[in-house]
Amino acid sequence: MSVKNPAVKLKGGHALKDTKGDKIFFVINALFLGLLALIILYPLYFIVIASFSDPDAVLGGQVVLAPVNITFEGYEKVFQRQDIWTGYWNTIWYTVVTVILSLAVTIPAGWGLSRKTTPGKKFWMLYFIIPMFFGGGLIPFYNVMSSLKLINSPWSVILPAIMSVWNLFMTKTFFESSIPEGMLEAARIDGAGKFRTFFSIVLPLSKAIIAVMALYYAVGQWNSYFNAMIFLQDEKKYPLQLVLKEILIASESTVGGSGETILQQYRLANQLKYVSVIVSSLPVLCLYPFVQKYFAQGVMIGSLKG
Repeated sequence: MSVKNPAVKLKGGHALKDTKGDKIFFVINALFLGLLALIILYPLYFIVIASFSDPDAVLGGQVVLAPVNITFEGYEKVFQRQDIWTGYWNTIWYTVVTVILSLAVTIPAGWGLSRKTTPGKKFWMLYFIIPMFFGGGLIPFYNVMSSLKLINSPWSVILPAIMSVWNLFMTKTFFESSIPEGMLEAARIDGAGKFRTFFSIVLPLSKAIIAVMALYYAVGQWNSYFNAMIFLQDEKKYPLQLVLKEILIASESTVGGSGETILQQYRLANQLKYVSVIVSSLPVLCLYPFVQKYFAQGVMIGSLKG
């Protein structure tokens, strides 16, 4: 791994060369980052190759760098089930609706809190901060959902996920640091009202934070299972995560049968663990390249002021 550090140019065209200590630091830094990347990426790579390797080879420790005795039995077992496709559709629907509603709430709320002229700004900030540290717990939460007649309703999964205080504050900080006051003042002089300014100036300049918020809410809802597990009773409304949980539990059940049958169930259950990770994560991984252009920019600007 080569490490290049551009020399700092001084006045007169002279370059300030790196000292021996600097070069050693850059090499150590590169080695450390490479090791850190390996620690993070290898488990993901192992899950991929283990998902279509022979379960006996995986259990025997033979799968290290490449798949062994490639088999797609785990994928066949998963995708042969109709409830997988139903869970996929439910999760996609829950995620799309959640993202749309979340952006419709978070972006205007963040813009409002970022304005110094917003009436009761301190009150609203305190109103959002308190629930971050204090909550009523599961029983009051369930009672509220029951009172609203949302038990066994898809809205019991969607509505609690449409607002994240952390995302709201990140959006607020983005607006405070990224929207030029001079541009807003020019819009007011030209006669643009608050709504016209927001939709015609603020939103077009906020593609980065919108993309980041959409990704955060989408990933959060896609991986969510707790609310569905508590409030949904109809299996046809289960999201993908709950469906995969049911499949894993069923595959690990070894009640009755011969020793050979139990061993076969154990092998299949071991492979299904890796397959379920791929099946549940692949759509999110496919989504990331479309928003990665704005991801780093939105996160950094939204977390720093000034």
